[in-house]
Amino acid sequence: QVQLVESGGGLVEAGGSLRLSCAASGIIFSINEMGWYRQAPGKQRELVARIISPSDSTVYAESVKGRFTISRNNAKNTVYLQMNSLKSDDTAIYYCNADVTGRYYQVRIYWGQGTQVTVSS
Repeated sequence: QVQLVESGGGLVEAGGSLRLSCAASGIIFSINEMGWYRQAPGKQRELVARIISPSDSTVYAESVKGRFTISRNNAKNTVYLQMNSLKSDDTAIYYCNADVTGRYYQVRIYWGQGTQVTVSS
């Protein structure tokens, strides 16, 4: 019922910046929470950041605090992740996540397909 599509990944130099976006489409009554997760080779998927309605309060992993910023455009059902001062340890596949209230007030969690972020030095 809902599809999440990420974009904005790519190859970037250490210390550089990148902005990821994720657009949700489908039958959506409201999006309660959206977030970004990442998975590096040989590691578990981990939370990077999330943003929670209606206050748009945010949560960040300690490793990205002060460098990454999550934001939403609710009218477009889109979440962004601005990544600054990128490090090689940030290299991972980044996945969009959304907690969605859809048709008939069903609440479900959806995942995007992921976008690769590679940081070189």
